[in-house]
Amino acid sequence: MKVTVVGAGAVGASCAEYIAIKNFASEVVILDIKEGYAEGKAMDLMQTASLLNFDTQIKGSTNDYSKTAGSEVAVITSGIPRKPGMTREELIGINAGIVKQVSENLIKHSPNIIIIVVSNPMDTMTYLVHKTTNLPKNRIIGMGGALDSARFKYRLAEALEAPISDIDGMVIGGHSDKGMLPLTRLATRNSVKAAEFLTEERLEQVAADTKVGGATLTGLLGTSAWYAPGAAVSSMVQAIACDQKKMFPCSALLDGEYGMNDISIGVPVILGKNGIEKIVEIDLNDAEKAKLIESSEGVRKTNGLLEL
Repeated sequence: MKVTVVGAGAVGASCAEYIAIKNFASEVVILDIKEGYAEGKAMDLMQTASLLNFDTQIKGSTNDYSKTAGSEVAVITSGIPRKPGMTREELIGINAGIVKQVSENLIKHSPNIIIIVVSNPMDTMTYLVHKTTNLPKNRIIGMGGALDSARFKYRLAEALEAPISDIDGMVIGGHSDKGMLPLTRLATRNSVKAAEFLTEERLEQVAADTKVGGATLTGLLGTSAWYAPGAAVSSMVQAIACDQKKMFPCSALLDGEYGMNDISIGVPVILGKNGIEKIVEIDLNDAEKAKLIESSEGVRKTNGLLEL
């Protein structure tokens, strides 16, 4: 399988690295507009191959989309990252134009491609790709929920003083500090509800810390995080490449699911060789439904800033 990663910055390079290390792809192409940058990242990564025991070929290209031809999956990370104090929504003006151009060029050379959108504001950028391309909706996926859920599990494990391998939990809703919905009611430690171990107040704190997970790291690092986003999207690519039928919360275009239409927002999906194989509708309580609706209103407001 050939995979393209557009954007050779920290997130894109981490994504390419994790895909290569997992050794399920035959080729990874890294593309960037900065002269020589993708080539340099690819060369540096290839020089780890003998040390990390992978055979994936990593190639870099400066803005030559012909090198991406025949890709089955592409990851769009390009665009400007967040800086301290910035919201994901503030990136829309610049990133919308970038994502639109990138997706059009990818499809030109790989018409049957599956696109995973990482660029922020992620739900709106995913919606933009749906509205400006002719790809089937199952082939356009937003990454956010997979990352948010990983951050949720980290905070749950921290609160429970448990290994993360014991923890299961999911975040749905919009990929924004205010919009995401950590499902604390359904979170478990080895199938036992987390609420059996933690007070309601502690669970609320876990949810609050999860929501500002990205902003917390941006404040510490001075820019957006990259290890966890790269790992999240590489896991999604692997699920597609290996037809794993794994469940991830991802930004998907809804057509009646959860009572919503014409919106891309984080919900559980099954990922396999066709991209989104199925949207999973879980039984939410009234409070969770209300929060999801509130989240969708925020996403729609940001969508309204697009020039379609």
